[in-house]
Amino acid sequence: MSKVFELWNTVGGAFGPSGREDAVREAIAAVAGEYIDEITTDALGNLICRKKGTGKKLLFAAHMDSIGVVATWIDDKGFIRFSQVGGLFKGDLINIVVRFANGTRGVISYEEKTPFKDLTMDNLFIDIGAKDKADAEKYVQVGDFAVFEAPRFEQNGVLCGPYLDNRIGCVTLLMMMEQLAQAETENDLYFVFTVQEEVGLRGAGAASFAVEPDVAIAVDVTDTGDLPERKSPMAVDMGKGPAIKVMDRSVICTPAVCEALERAAAACGVATQREILVCGGTDTAALQKARAGVQAGAVSIPTRYVHSPSEMCAVGDVEGAAKLLARFAAD
Repeated sequence: MSKVFELWNTVGGAFGPSGREDAVREAIAAVAGEYIDEITTDALGNLICRKKGTGKKLLFAAHMDSIGVVATWIDDKGFIRFSQVGGLFKGDLINIVVRFANGTRGVISYEEKTPFKDLTMDNLFIDIGAKDKADAEKYVQVGDFAVFEAPRFEQNGVLCGPYLDNRIGCVTLLMMMEQLAQAETENDLYFVFTVQEEVGLRGAGAASFAVEPDVAIAVDVTDTGDLPERKSPMAVDMGKGPAIKVMDRSVICTPAVCEALERAAAACGVATQREILVCGGTDTAALQKARAGVQAGAVSIPTRYVHSPSEMCAVGDVEGAAKLLARFAAD
């Protein structure tokens, strides 16, 4: 298996829905400590790793939280109603397994008398096999969070499983840090693993405000346009290199930063694509708006089936992203 898969297996398996990122933070810190000078955690829970320098202050961010669900009510028969944490699509949820922090597993199902086309989140429930409400409450309480439970695997140069969004961005930063550990650079480098991106980019804004970087780069996943009969054309394919973001619904990236990222990629022989994401956004927007404003850009990993339990990306795209970012940071 690749180094990318090994790192993803380490951080991807940690429980970490938005607002509950502690286990992910611990897993990342255990790896990052070997490569940087200092590690701190702020009041929101962002993990801030610094490689000290006297030159420009560069911030690289990847969010470590994931989407999930939260228990809102348990009925008399022990079935659990839930609300979403971050963006969910009902078509991805039917008959999938979720796991609560204490290890309890359940299956999401739906009220079958409701026509499938008319289903909303209100028609879904989690079945943990409980006998009744009292039995269910031994394992799950209202307010408990759960995440997707599905296998992670590597096959033919492709990764598949839950929460590539955005644990694969975290892996990219860790690989970048390893490449820079012995590199000569005057720049003051901050690697920030942010919290609560999926519920409003909350951690990135606080981190950028505190660090006051000269330049900020977000690393996240992006959609692809390479699936059959894709209704929204998009010039990003899985396996054709990392994507350099031009804009999305939340941000227009700084042109000079985009150009510098493309130069860094060319200098180290990494093929890239240009990304315009018509729906959604990333931490880039929050990084850009901190204090009086920050020059900002983003590097994205092309990923299929985003926000499902079976996301998919290419190992080579991750390796290329880490390589070009390390070159960008060093230059």
